[in-house]
Amino acid sequence: MARRRKKLGEVLVSWNVVSPNALADALAYAAQHHKKIGESLIELEMATEEEVTKALATQFDLEYVDLDKNVGVTSALDLVPKKVIRDHLVLPMTKEGNRLKVIVCDPLDLEVQDKLRFLTGLEIDIALAPKSKIQRFVDTFVQDSRTSVDEAIQQIDRDADLTAADDKNGKLTAEDDEEAPVIKLLNLIIQEAVRMRASDIHVEPFADRVRVRYRIDGVCIIRDNIPKHMQGPVLTRLKIMSGIDIAEKRLPQDGRIKMRIGSGQIDFRVSALPAYHGESVVLRILRPDSVRIGISGMGFEQDDYERFQKIIRQPNGIFLVTGPTGSGKTTTLYGALQELNRPDRKIITAEDPVEYNFTGINQCQVKEEIGLTFSRILRAMLRQAPNIILVGEIRDREVGDVAVQAALTGHLVFSTLHTNDSPSAITRLIDMGIKPFLVASSIQAIMAQRLIRVICNECKEIDPAPDRFTLKLLGISDRDLEGHHVYKGRGCNRCSGIGYRGRQGIFEMLEMTNAIRELAFNRAPASQLRRAARATGMKTLLDDGKRKILRGVTTPEEVVRITQMEGIVAEE
Repeated sequence: MARRRKKLGEVLVSWNVVSPNALADALAYAAQHHKKIGESLIELEMATEEEVTKALATQFDLEYVDLDKNVGVTSALDLVPKKVIRDHLVLPMTKEGNRLKVIVCDPLDLEVQDKLRFLTGLEIDIALAPKSKIQRFVDTFVQDSRTSVDEAIQQIDRDADLTAADDKNGKLTAEDDEEAPVIKLLNLIIQEAVRMRASDIHVEPFADRVRVRYRIDGVCIIRDNIPKHMQGPVLTRLKIMSGIDIAEKRLPQDGRIKMRIGSGQIDFRVSALPAYHGESVVLRILRPDSVRIGISGMGFEQDDYERFQKIIRQPNGIFLVTGPTGSGKTTTLYGALQELNRPDRKIITAEDPVEYNFTGINQCQVKEEIGLTFSRILRAMLRQAPNIILVGEIRDREVGDVAVQAALTGHLVFSTLHTNDSPSAITRLIDMGIKPFLVASSIQAIMAQRLIRVICNECKEIDPAPDRFTLKLLGISDRDLEGHHVYKGRGCNRCSGIGYRGRQGIFEMLEMTNAIRELAFNRAPASQLRRAARATGMKTLLDDGKRKILRGVTTPEEVVRITQMEGIVAEE
């Protein structure tokens, strides 16, 4: 009788990597988000990518290969087209007779194995390695002679006469050869930015050069400088790609790009802004997966997670998320809507713009030029009998009044506001002209948030001598450090030497109580509202940042960077 193959979760439980209860939670998460159990365990940080891959190797009785240890480039790489290697993340390693050993990340992807068998005419033996390590290996070693951004720029310099002529004409036409240096350069920049998890690509003309920067985990890094004589063709090509007027250089313009990168389609929102030395162009990279991480992947501490779950299941009222641009407010609200998106509920959103599409949710795009404003959409929404409403942002009294009325008539309303902390949102709404008694009675909760960078798991180590001044600035005493360590990232290939990889939220959850409602009704200042909220157990952004330092999620320097930037440290 054949031996039953253990399931992945059973392997990890037997290794004491996850508990049976944690596995049950991960299975429920996987079913809800239509993901594999391995992916879910990694997203929920219950297991590392390496642990899951090793468990898969054990489950399928395959070899696990550590690509960080003495694995070099072999001639077998030439047996498979480089495009196939990059698109499917497969690494041909050794050939013996008519058998080719290939490293993959998914042992169940039989289609790729069949494709390799057809392309090489060889029998395929597979071994496993983590996807991220295969990607790094491919990025480092699998390059055509002209695939890197640096080499493309060098090629442009070599073709200076040709590109200078293009610049003089002011454009590269769509009929130009696809191997043209400018087209190749921009495709490579976009592909590299996506691989490096950038959220934005900034193309910025200066007097003597065109600077290219990527924003990764909220911080801009300089990638390269394009020769000044290529400014015209580069900007024109970006305009052609995004479908905006190449002749208009005096007014701001917006467009979109859709490109296939690897195995998926990626959308880009493009903004062109006239500046002193030419148009500054920013490509915002829109990744649907980034807003589908689920509430459990946002970085909530357990107490805040339970409060958040309770609040979003209220039958009516307003739930506000506050913070500056780029603090993850949209991701949080989408996470809440995903949690509530059921066939028995009707959800309508008013957004400016609609960046991500979700099945089962009615999404409305604001179009100011034809009079389709937030307030007009909101009024129309109420005639659609929704259960849940999302308003992209409460910008003025008119939108605020309609949102309040919707909340008071039995709807659950989600929205955002630009304030530094939770209590300030109450005073901001009253300052807009919304009556205090309406604010006090309609709001259920307000949550302020910021995004902090997370220490890279692969190079994470104990910081033997954390900066005492930084700890003092955060209010972390020696007593707080008892039984805890402060960690830092050493810097490795996976995090490009930065020491951080990815981001999580820090949160400040204010639940409306009778005492706070009374203070709001009497127009109390934000400082008084804050004291009352803290008296009822509210953890501030700084408190949450401290907890993440002591858990080894981030560094004191990162929390200081965010809180100092927002003027939060001074509150203590």
